[in-house]
Amino acid sequence: MSIHRTTAQPAPRRAAIVTGDGVALTVREYGPRDAELTVVLLHGHCLRSESWTSVRDELLRRYPGARVVGYDHRGHGSSGRSTRHTYTLDQLADDLRDVLDAVAPTGPVVLVGHSMGGMTALTYAARNPHEIGARIVGVALVATAANGLADAGFGRLLRNPVVSAFQAAVRFAPGLMQRAKLVASKVFAPIIRTAEFGDRRVNPRVLTLANAMHNETPIVTMASFLSEFMTYDRTDALTLLSRIPTVILCGSADLMTPPAHSVAMAASIDYADLVLVDGAGHSVIMEQPGPVAEALTRLLVRSRRTAGVRTPADLALVA
Repeated sequence: MSIHRTTAQPAPRRAAIVTGDGVALTVREYGPRDAELTVVLLHGHCLRSESWTSVRDELLRRYPGARVVGYDHRGHGSSGRSTRHTYTLDQLADDLRDVLDAVAPTGPVVLVGHSMGGMTALTYAARNPHEIGARIVGVALVATAANGLADAGFGRLLRNPVVSAFQAAVRFAPGLMQRAKLVASKVFAPIIRTAEFGDRRVNPRVLTLANAMHNETPIVTMASFLSEFMTYDRTDALTLLSRIPTVILCGSADLMTPPAHSVAMAASIDYADLVLVDGAGHSVIMEQPGPVAEALTRLLVRSRRTAGVRTPADLALVA
C-alpha cells in the first residue's frame, strides 16, 4: 500500500477548545465553514487526530462539500493533560459535547470513531439519546466494540495481573514509569506492531507514525484508560443507532478488536452497513485509507438524506 499523496494536503484551521473542567483540546477543522454537514473524527487510544490524515484527505477529495473536524483527546497529542481520574469514556463523551457545541452548534453531524474513538461515540449516543436522529445523523464505528473487549483477541491481555501491576506502578511513581517508558520504547515497538498489524507487511511510514504516536503518549494516559476497557459495555447504544445510517468497519486481520465484535454490533443495528477490509489490522485507517474513505462517503450520502439535505453532488456520488 502506498500513502504518497499527489495533491496538496489541506491546511487546517486550528483552535483550542476548553472543556467544562478546564482542559484545552486541540481542534483542527478542514473544508468549508458553511458546510451543511460536519464530520467529527475521533481517534483511538494512544493515538491522535493525525492518525486520520490519509482517510481525511481522501474523504475531502471524494466529498468536498463536507466540513471535517478532528481533535486530540485529553492526555493525547497536543491537547492538555488532566488527572487520571478524568481518563474515562464518560469524560471523553462530555469532551465531545464541548467540541460539538463549539464547532457545530447547529446543523447535522456525523460521528466517526476508531477504536477508543468508536467507544466514545457509543458512549455519547447512550448519554444523549435525544440527539440521535436529530443532531447526530450518522455514525461510523471503525475497529471497535460495544462490549467484551477482554474476551477476545489481544484484549484478553487486559485480564493479565501484569496489567494491574503496571497501573499500580504508574499511580505511585508516574515520573519514574514515564522515564522507563521512554527507555523501553524500542523494546515495546515490536509488541505494538504485532498488536496493531500482526505479522503482515506494512508500509514503513505507517509503522513509524503508529510507533511515534504511542511513544509520545504520556504513561498516565496510557495506563488510566485500561481500567475503562475492562468494564466497558455500551450495547445499550446500539438500538439507538437503528434510527440513523450506521457503518461498522474493521479489518479482517484485526487482533485488538476482532471482526466478531463488528459482526455483533451490526447484527444489533437495523440496516447497518458492515464493511470488512480484507487483510487489514486494527490500524485499518492508516493501512488502507481508501476503502475506509469509500465507506464513509456512502455514509455521508445516506446521512444527508436523513437530515433532509439532498444535492446533485450526492446523486453523482452514488451513481
